[in-house]
Amino acid sequence: MQSFDAIPETALDWHRDGSGAALATVVQTWGSAPRRAGAQLAVRGDGRIEGSVSGGCVEGAVILEAQEALADGRHRLLEFGISDEDAFAVGLACGGTIRILIEPVGGAMPEDLLADLVTARGARLPVVYEVDLETGQRRLRRDAWPERMRMDRSGLEEDGRLFVAVHNPPLRLVVVGAVHIAQALVPMARIAGFDPVLIDPRESFGHAERFPGETVLSAWPDEAIEAVGLDARTALVALTHDPKLDDPALMQALRSGAFYIGALGSSRTHGKRVERLRDAGIGEDLIARIHAPIGLDIGAAGPAEIAVSILAEMVRILRRGEEPPAS
Repeated sequence: MQSFDAIPETALDWHRDGSGAALATVVQTWGSAPRRAGAQLAVRGDGRIEGSVSGGCVEGAVILEAQEALADGRHRLLEFGISDEDAFAVGLACGGTIRILIEPVGGAMPEDLLADLVTARGARLPVVYEVDLETGQRRLRRDAWPERMRMDRSGLEEDGRLFVAVHNPPLRLVVVGAVHIAQALVPMARIAGFDPVLIDPRESFGHAERFPGETVLSAWPDEAIEAVGLDARTALVALTHDPKLDDPALMQALRSGAFYIGALGSSRTHGKRVERLRDAGIGEDLIARIHAPIGLDIGAAGPAEIAVSILAEMVRILRRGEEPPAS
């Protein structure tokens, strides 16, 4: 199943199947805007779209400009300035200004450059896409703009002509345990921009019919995680309640760069888990990385609400980092 945020991939597919495609990218915002710099919209030749660059009628104007760009092959830089009075009608909650770059694939944006970008994204290689808005020069770079990469922040440089689009590896969610909560969490996470991977050696749990279109690995968690790999763009949640499955997964995750590690279970259950991890030689500093009981305390009841609490905690850690507990 393709990622919810696979906009470059969609544009490349449309171009290659002969439909024509243009990419619209937010390059700068002022005031209140629902999408930040780097947000993208793919426009097919017939007007079909995927993604968004605002929350309202701006998309309508962008679609028309994109179709004109497909006709002449040149990029366009659009600016929409919205008053507070007119903001709601075009999807800018409190007024503001956005600038949007439109690039026709196969014209201003060479197909091979977009293909290289898609390949890098598929290989989980961090890259930046640079566009000189005056000369039209475009290139991909590795190991550049470290501060922008760290902050996951695309934007226009101070010179007003160089736009830097950050393409960090897609976020991933590794779910150990194809349980009822996972059936709610996986589609929620995909909509939030995560690529989910399910791990469960129990055939009755990990059956494809319970998770249509998703990647389900039937290997034991330690073997599956070794194959998948965990990095700083990956979250792992252990949901089986079975130490034979959860503990090996947690031990590997704790020694990785995963940005979030959570485990299902009560405080009492987690206390027993901590003792097992200590006995296995895991240090206190690593054990402290586990979020358990898992999820934000929102009074969740039932699998779907628990999934909401888990996803909310993952996003909080991703965007704000670890926070001290409330006193």
